[in-house]
Amino acid sequence: MALDRILTGDRPTGRLHLGHLAGSLQNRVRLQHQYETYVLLADVQALTDHAQHPGLVREAVLQVMLDNLAAGLDPEAVTFVLQSGVPELAELTVYYLNLVSLSRLQRNPTVKEEMRDKGYGGNVPVGFLAYPVSQAADITAFAAALVPVGEDQLPVLEQTREIVRRFNRLFGETLVEPQPLLSTVPRLPGIDGRRKMGKTLGNAIFLSDPPQVVARQVMRMYTDPSRLRATDPGHVEGNVVFTYLDAFDPDREGLEAFKARYREGSVADVEVKERLIGVLEDLLGPLRARRAALAEHPERVISLLRQGTVYARPLARATVEAVVGAMGMRQW
Repeated sequence: MALDRILTGDRPTGRLHLGHLAGSLQNRVRLQHQYETYVLLADVQALTDHAQHPGLVREAVLQVMLDNLAAGLDPEAVTFVLQSGVPELAELTVYYLNLVSLSRLQRNPTVKEEMRDKGYGGNVPVGFLAYPVSQAADITAFAAALVPVGEDQLPVLEQTREIVRRFNRLFGETLVEPQPLLSTVPRLPGIDGRRKMGKTLGNAIFLSDPPQVVARQVMRMYTDPSRLRATDPGHVEGNVVFTYLDAFDPDREGLEAFKARYREGSVADVEVKERLIGVLEDLLGPLRARRAALAEHPERVISLLRQGTVYARPLARATVEAVVGAMGMRQW
């Protein structure tokens, strides 16, 4: 029996961080042998905020591939696809743009938040504003039934679902309407605790960061600002360090006991941070080692991407033919 197909991916603008690991990568690893899995490296979308420096995007493609493979994605089970290597995606995007209004794109909360974080103001590139439409093309081109996402990307996926429903209503049942697969940690805050972790926000811990950098970033985190002494009862809820422990500490029973002691005032804040540093080193140490070994042979990594792109392109071609056929185009 054929497996359901899932599509997920990354906009290659730099190395991946713990937010990606919690929100997507761990889910990809868990699902890769249960579903027919495609991972798209959206280099065209990355140009929306790096249009003047495409070389940065090209280098980031390698970095993102290294992070995905080091996190545990199996190239025997996963098809990696480079967006710019599938021109059918651009063609689908053009068709879909006519099914979405400008006001609908401007209301998308994920897009609004990213525009604010990037400080675009009134100078937002059209390509950036419309990137949810490009994502709709990516997802539907490969007829993905399921899309693993973090909570912050749900509005973008809903835009895809709206496009699919409108197209099918106008032209007949042609496109697969994708469903979300939420990660167990749908949204990991940055180390500042005030917003999601971001590559350009200075609040990230990257998967490839050395131990001393990880430790320094953890020590910058706040715990309970109302706690004046280590013997004061502490609050776990809203405490960023405990949020990270909830996401990554495999000793669930021990963590609950640790929380109880913190609430009682028998655990110092520095002990909480030291526990997180240890947890992250256990997690990231093996990942860094795998990444370093892969980085010694970059040509092999890029070859996997080339092969996957060639393999996947006929799927996208078939979707384009179905779309233009449903619309009654090219009928001469």
